[in-house]
Amino acid sequence: MELSALDYSLIIGFFTIVLGIGVVVSKKSGKSSSEYFLSGRTMPWWLLGLSMVATTFSTDTPNLVTDIVRKDGVSGNWVWWAFLITGMLTVFVYAKLWRKSNVSTDLEFYELRYGGKPASFLRKFRAIYLGVIFNVITMSAVTLAAIKIGGIMLGLEPWQTVVSAGLITVTFSALGGFKGVVYTDFLLFFVAMGGAIGAAYYLVNLPEVGGVTNLLAHEGVKGKLSILPDFSNTNAVITLLVIPLAVQWWSSWYPGAEPGGGGYIAQRMLAAKDENHAIGATFFFNIMHYALRPWPWILVALASIVVYPDIASIAQAFPNIGADKLGHDLAYPAMLTKLPSGLLGLVLASLIAAYMSTISTQLNWGSSYIVYDFYKQQVNPNASEKQLVAVGRLSTVVLMILSACLALLMQNAMEVFDMLLLFGAGTGLIFILRWFWWRINAWTEISAMFASGVLSILLKVTPLGNYLFEVDKGVFPDWFQIPFVMLVTTIIWVAATFMTKPESKKVLNSFYIKIQPGGPGWKKVVDNAKADNINILNPNEKWSVPSGIGAMVLGCVLIYACMFATGYWIYGETTKGMLFTGVAILAGLLLIKTWSKMKKNIL
Repeated sequence: MELSALDYSLIIGFFTIVLGIGVVVSKKSGKSSSEYFLSGRTMPWWLLGLSMVATTFSTDTPNLVTDIVRKDGVSGNWVWWAFLITGMLTVFVYAKLWRKSNVSTDLEFYELRYGGKPASFLRKFRAIYLGVIFNVITMSAVTLAAIKIGGIMLGLEPWQTVVSAGLITVTFSALGGFKGVVYTDFLLFFVAMGGAIGAAYYLVNLPEVGGVTNLLAHEGVKGKLSILPDFSNTNAVITLLVIPLAVQWWSSWYPGAEPGGGGYIAQRMLAAKDENHAIGATFFFNIMHYALRPWPWILVALASIVVYPDIASIAQAFPNIGADKLGHDLAYPAMLTKLPSGLLGLVLASLIAAYMSTISTQLNWGSSYIVYDFYKQQVNPNASEKQLVAVGRLSTVVLMILSACLALLMQNAMEVFDMLLLFGAGTGLIFILRWFWWRINAWTEISAMFASGVLSILLKVTPLGNYLFEVDKGVFPDWFQIPFVMLVTTIIWVAATFMTKPESKKVLNSFYIKIQPGGPGWKKVVDNAKADNINILNPNEKWSVPSGIGAMVLGCVLIYACMFATGYWIYGETTKGMLFTGVAILAGLLLIKTWSKMKKNIL
C-alpha cells in the first residue's frame, strides 16, 4: 500500500497543528502543577466531554471491537457496553462528590477519607500500582494496536512504529500538559469521528462487500448481527450478558469505567469549573461512547468477515506480519488498506489522533499520580512548583518508554482487556460504598487490592486457572472466573473491614463536613458528632442519591435505546428502529424532568 502526496499532506498537517498546540500552551502549563495537571480547574463541560470521548477513542478500541465481533458477534460487545451503568452512576451520583472534594488527583481522596499510616501507604502504593503498572499495561495495549496498524498499512517494523509514534506523542505530552491534551482532544474528536465514519461508509460499499443489504445477507455475517446474544445458548447468555450486567460493572475496576468514578475521567471532573460542568461532561461522554461511536467500527468488523473470513486469509494477504502479532484484531487495519487516496490519509490521521489522544491522557494522568501522590508525599514534600512540573515531564518520558517496551512483547488487545478486568474484580464495590458507608477504612481497600491481584496472578500464570476454569474440564464453568475472584475478594475485604479499627472520629467528621454524602450509612457518625456537640450537617444539603439512582436508570434506558435504535436503523429494521427511538425520546423527557429537580440540590 502506498500513500499519495495528498495522504502525506493530511498527516503532516495534522502533526504540525497538534505539536503547535503543545508548544503554544507549554509556557502557561509549566507555571504550576495545577496548570500542568488540571488546567487551573477552569474547563467547561463541552470541552471536557469531547476530551473524554477523544481519549477513549484509542487505536486499540476499533481493533478490540473487531476482535469481539468476529469471534462473538455484535452481542459480544456487552462485555464493555455493561460499563454504561457505571458511567451513569458517575454522572448522577459521583461527579458532584468528586468536584466537591477539590482534590488534585483521585488518589488524594485516600487521605481525605482515611487517616494515619494506612491511608498514606495506600495513596503512595496506588500511585505506583495504578499510575505505573496498570497505566503501562493499558498504554502498551494501545501501542500494540499502533504496531499492527503500522505493520499492515505502512509496512513498518514494530520498533519503527513505536519510535516514531511514541517520540511525537511524548514530546507533545511533556510540553503541553493537561491543557494541551484537552485542547488537542477538541480537534482529535472530529478527525477521529470523521475518519471512522468515512472508512465505514467506503468499506461497506466495496465491490466484494456490496453495500449494507448484501453485507447483512451474507452467510458469514447473518449469525453475527444480533445485538443481544442467542438466548438458546445458555453459556453465551451468561458470558456475554448476565456476568457483565449483573456482576462486572460494579465489581471490576477498569480504566475509564471505574465504579464510583476515578482515573482520567475523575481528572477531567476535577478540572471542571464546577459540579454542573463535571456532570454535563460525563453525561455527554457516555452518550457518545456507548450509543453512537461503536457502530462505524462494528460495520467495518462485519465487512471484514466477508473480505477476510479467517486469520489464515489475513496472514496470506499480509505475509510480512509476524506470527506473534496475528489475530482477528488485525482485520480492522487490513480493511483500511483498501481505502482510496485522500480518505486513506484522513483515516490514518484519525488513527494517529486516536493514539495520541489516549496516550497523552494516560501519560498526563499517570504522571499526576507519580508527582502528587508519590514524589511530593514520599520524596520531597517541600518541592517547588517548578520541580513538580519537571518531575511530571520526566515521568511522562519514562512511562512512554516502559509501555513501548512492553508493547513489543504483547500479541492481542483482548487478552489485556480480560486481564485488567480480572485484576480489578471484587474491588469495584468498595469504590461505590466508600462515599456512603462510614465503616469502610483504608485496610478495606488494601486487603481487596492485594486479594484480587494475587488471585488473578495465580489463575493466569499457574495451573490453578486451568484446574478451576478450563472449558469442559474445570471444577467450575469457564464463565465463573470473574465472579469467583469477586466473591473471594469481597469475603476478604469485608472480613478485613470488621477485623480492623474504623477511621477516627476526626477523619470521619472532616470528610462528612466537606462532602456532605448523607444517607443511612453515615447515621452513626452524625449521631456521634451530635453527642459530642459537633454539627457536621449542612441544613441546605439534601441527600440526592435516591433521585440520582433514578436518573441513572433513565440515563441507561436513554443511551441503550439510542444504541439499539442506531443499530436497527442501520440494519434496515424500521419498526424496531422507530420503537427504540420512541423509548429514547420518552426516557430523555423523563430524565430532563428528573434532572431539573436534582439540579436544585447542586450548590
